[in-house]
Amino acid sequence: MNDMQINRREFLQSQAGLVVGFSGGLTALMAGDAAAQAAVPVVVGPHPSTLDTWLRIGKDGLVTVNFGKMDCGQGLDVAIAQFVADELDVAYDKVHVIMGDTRFTPNQGGGSGSTGLRMGSRPIRNAAAEARRVLMAAGAEQLGVPANALGVENGRIFVLAEPTKSVTYAALIGGKDFSTPMKWNNAVGNAMDAVGQAKPKDPSQFKLVGQGIKRKDIADKVSGKEHYTAHIRPDNLLHGRAVRPQVAGAMPLEVDNASIAHIAGARSYVKGGFVAVVADTEWNAIRASRALRVKWSDAKPALTGGENKVFDYIREAKPTASNAIPAFGGKKDYNPKPTLDALAGSAKVIEAEYECGFQMHARIAPSCGVVSVVGDKVEIWGDMQKPHFLRDGVAKFLGLPIENVQLKWMHGAGSYGRSDADEAPFEAALLSKEFGRPVRVQWSREEGMAWAPKAPAAIISMKAGLDASNNVTGWYFKAKGFNGWDVKFNAESPEHTLVGMLTGHKKWNAYNFNVPEESYKFANHVHWWETVPPYLQEASPMRTAHLRAPQELQTRFGQECFIDEVAHAAGMDPVDFRIKHMQEPREIDVVKAAADKLGWVKRTSRNTSGKVLTGRGMSVHSGYQSYAAVAVEVEVNKETGRIWVKKVVVANDCGLVVNPIGVRAALEGQIMQGISRALYEEVHFNEERVTSVDWNTYRVAKLEDMPAQVDLVLLNRPDKPLGGAGEPAIVCFPSAIANAVFDATGVRIRRYPLVPERVKQQLA
Repeated sequence: MNDMQINRREFLQSQAGLVVGFSGGLTALMAGDAAAQAAVPVVVGPHPSTLDTWLRIGKDGLVTVNFGKMDCGQGLDVAIAQFVADELDVAYDKVHVIMGDTRFTPNQGGGSGSTGLRMGSRPIRNAAAEARRVLMAAGAEQLGVPANALGVENGRIFVLAEPTKSVTYAALIGGKDFSTPMKWNNAVGNAMDAVGQAKPKDPSQFKLVGQGIKRKDIADKVSGKEHYTAHIRPDNLLHGRAVRPQVAGAMPLEVDNASIAHIAGARSYVKGGFVAVVADTEWNAIRASRALRVKWSDAKPALTGGENKVFDYIREAKPTASNAIPAFGGKKDYNPKPTLDALAGSAKVIEAEYECGFQMHARIAPSCGVVSVVGDKVEIWGDMQKPHFLRDGVAKFLGLPIENVQLKWMHGAGSYGRSDADEAPFEAALLSKEFGRPVRVQWSREEGMAWAPKAPAAIISMKAGLDASNNVTGWYFKAKGFNGWDVKFNAESPEHTLVGMLTGHKKWNAYNFNVPEESYKFANHVHWWETVPPYLQEASPMRTAHLRAPQELQTRFGQECFIDEVAHAAGMDPVDFRIKHMQEPREIDVVKAAADKLGWVKRTSRNTSGKVLTGRGMSVHSGYQSYAAVAVEVEVNKETGRIWVKKVVVANDCGLVVNPIGVRAALEGQIMQGISRALYEEVHFNEERVTSVDWNTYRVAKLEDMPAQVDLVLLNRPDKPLGGAGEPAIVCFPSAIANAVFDATGVRIRRYPLVPERVKQQLA
């Protein structure tokens, strides 16, 4: 089997396409498809077909790795350095990883689909293995012995029979080119791979991979020494700020420049629906953005019914698409009739609907971009997830060749999906081109919350039948929600950004949601999704896109809560019910591991007296070539409605564990964000605008909401392919917590987030 092939599901999750052009929107081909592999996309920047693109060795012996992805705070560069150090037999501290810089790295897709290691490490490992082969051959020639008579330790090649006879990597090639070809698979993005003549090491040969190594960047972040995008200050810098309408969809009719005449150096800019100001200092830009008087058009309130009517809107809306993935080659057929027929003949039918509200990224620091346009040359600094694609999008936005645009990726606030991170760099690019000076655009907290893309709200409809012996006779799953691809998962073209749409670039039309694909086997099983039209077609504050584990919290909230409901109706323990119907042994293993660590005991009775009730819940997710189960113990305060997740167990199987410290950090982050999204995070909006604009109106979990006990069970499987550890566990939290609330109270809460007011109302 070709290790570079991925199935349809993995491809869609990772957004790995061959981007071969921009005209007419996205032109993408399925990875693994014969036509796709035959097509050779144009590569701008370092070419993946040469070893020197991936790896270089300096005169001091330092190994520099050019990694075309970025890190969202998981310590991905540590794991990459571990792989390279093991393949080359050099010390870990001799490996330096450059991430996401378009000047040095090939386009490996940036951060997406938990592909950092499971796909991104492949060409890096291959390059390191090939470099070792080339160096061993050169060492054999210099030392006058066959290559198989040599050993390597800490970058020093020595003769096994005479260890003092040696030569270092630095002496052989330090500062020079390898000039060695690699065979590239013609893929751009996550699926990119390149192989040499050498084969990477077997896991049994690893010395560093598998060890816990701490991140290098933590000290600078804690001490305040880290250099972020917001700190970039080119000479002659202007600061820019956008001016937004109070009613979504309103367009500027008139701008009164006299209203900012009292602010030194302040100037306004208008193009289409985009209004901005620039000034020589950030504070003056902020003052000008607040002072500028703009006459806006009368816009009909577009956010139909506001948040109070969102689920009515979804139920009543005519679907725009159903199981259709037009950008990726087709439509998945489904037929609910056999399932509905089976349900009609069942002894018992269980039905439920689950509601999932809009959520936002709410990055701890909103979007910031610094751009310098000098003639037809562009430099960009930013902390976006997909730097190469943003480079391409800015080039198209400014009408310049892609090769004239360079992007320096910076550490940032984290992203986990299509956040506002891509937005400010586009605005800065437009203003820099207009004013002929470098421009820094810093979004405000209000902008970042109100105008960034949102995770789509949805309704999950579930039905199941049981026969007289409580066997499942049919299983029906339907997701209906706002489009996960209202705007694209990267900013490779301006129509996927707010400023692009405001300046006349029409939003694309592509549709995506999700269905669960765990290995449950039920008779007459059908699942499909439908998307509904957006509230506002262009430049909407409610435009929807990927948020961490795109649409998977929504779909698994319905599926995994309903698993518990059907288990209860069948008189079975929910853990036993899951295991009975699972076909994948690795899923069964994580479920058993999580249950065992929590001390899962089948409930035989329930006492709902008292102020605080305790319950336990379980949920499982498979995806990104990984498996995760989350078991929780919660306390529910009946008087206040507050849920406290007292204990958490995550059992995680991501194949080979490269760095257990990194995996644990990834899981701990998912626990915090998972609890936050399950219990609190909800976008509030009326018919005119988003009203969640700060940490008071968009509540996130606080320190007091963190568990008293956390246990992480890492199932290390060196014999399995690398999986992604950055998303599978977070998917489980809304359903695991809701299941635990039922276990405690006997009340099903079928909408997340499970905010205290909603819980209190349901319990009453």
